[in-house]
Amino acid sequence: MARKRKPLPETPEPASIESLSHDGRGIARRDGKTTFIDNALPGEEVMFKFTYMRKKFDEGKAVEIIKASPDRVTPPCQHSTLCGGCSLQHMSPDVQIARKEAVLREQLQHFGGLEPKEWLPPLTGPVTGYRSKARMGVKYVEAKDETLVGFREKRNSFIAQLHGCEVLVPEVGHRLDDLRALMHGLKSRTRIPQIELAAGDDIVALIIRHLDPLPDEDQQALLNFCQPLGWHLYLQPGNESTVHRIWPALTGAEHEERLYYRHPSADVELAFHPTDFTQVNADINRKMVPLALDLLDIAPEHTVLDLFCGLGNFTIPAAKRAAKVVGVEVSQAMVKRGYENAARNGLNNLDFHAWDLSQDIAGQVWASKAYDRILIDPPRTGALEMVKLMPRFGAKKIVYVSCNPATLARDAGELTALGYRLKAAGVMDMFPHTTHVESIALFEKK
Repeated sequence: MARKRKPLPETPEPASIESLSHDGRGIARRDGKTTFIDNALPGEEVMFKFTYMRKKFDEGKAVEIIKASPDRVTPPCQHSTLCGGCSLQHMSPDVQIARKEAVLREQLQHFGGLEPKEWLPPLTGPVTGYRSKARMGVKYVEAKDETLVGFREKRNSFIAQLHGCEVLVPEVGHRLDDLRALMHGLKSRTRIPQIELAAGDDIVALIIRHLDPLPDEDQQALLNFCQPLGWHLYLQPGNESTVHRIWPALTGAEHEERLYYRHPSADVELAFHPTDFTQVNADINRKMVPLALDLLDIAPEHTVLDLFCGLGNFTIPAAKRAAKVVGVEVSQAMVKRGYENAARNGLNNLDFHAWDLSQDIAGQVWASKAYDRILIDPPRTGALEMVKLMPRFGAKKIVYVSCNPATLARDAGELTALGYRLKAAGVMDMFPHTTHVESIALFEKK
């Protein structure tokens, strides 16, 4: 028989916040026990309610701020204490970025006593309306006869009832009530678990995940919603391979099922399918790419290797500066997209290869060549296997773009052991109001 969980105290209790956890919660110590408290900042005195009590630690949520931190600001979103999409909206954006810099510093020190010769100024941009890709849950609640559309609540799996989202691109974030009404009016509302958003520079696309075939009247309702807004409409009846556009109608050319974004610094435009991986923050991406290429100091005679290249986010702009650029990505579909984007921009000095970079690269044509410059933009797990092979390529400069400061620091330690020095490093605010740390580092051959 399962043990009954002890009821949580209903009366708010006081707490003094000492520090901040890695996931953005205030940390208090009460009677020798650690309590993690949402919506609380270091130095604050708060009243909080328990949300979970465990043997070794407790969890809670601040319901009243008795003494506020000078770093506290009014959250831009009315749902900031409910929605799990953001954890730091109550903290000043300047302090958020300073804390992210501190995390990167700490990780570099921890994994090898590393300190860059130069700390780069942080890349920052708009802190609202920045998110161009997202997946939102849809849930019909029969008991209340209402439909929810949004992200998960903090610390649980329930979908939050959102009337708007200030971090999504406003075309969508300010229309959540309309989306909810649309979903609620469908006959298939109990069989639609998810809406995926993707936005290019000029066009928004919605992907509707549905578990059963949609009745004609439901498809028409979706069309009636998207067409006046100029939004592209996709349906997904199964796995990701089943995603297909129903409006605007295709003319038979595969590449027309695309959105687009530009890199003004390189005067190029990249096409992508709504399900392709792209950076979610277009403003930071437009600043990040030229920064990376400037750090590499690419000359017209250079050959550049772009590892984990995706659809060519760095590769295509780099080809405007270099004699030759080689991109490597695990997905054959992304290789195809890379060539598509090269042709779109009139570039013929690129090669793309499909290979899992966590595997042995022996026998790969691209791996037998030397390169003047290397760019690495790996997943959260980092690129340790490839980093160990850097000396064979002979590059004088390496730029490492990271979404995980811990694996960047680990790989930086390996690079320094291989004869590279950490010349510069800095953070990029790709995900404002979250604890996610995006960073960039330059390594030079000693």
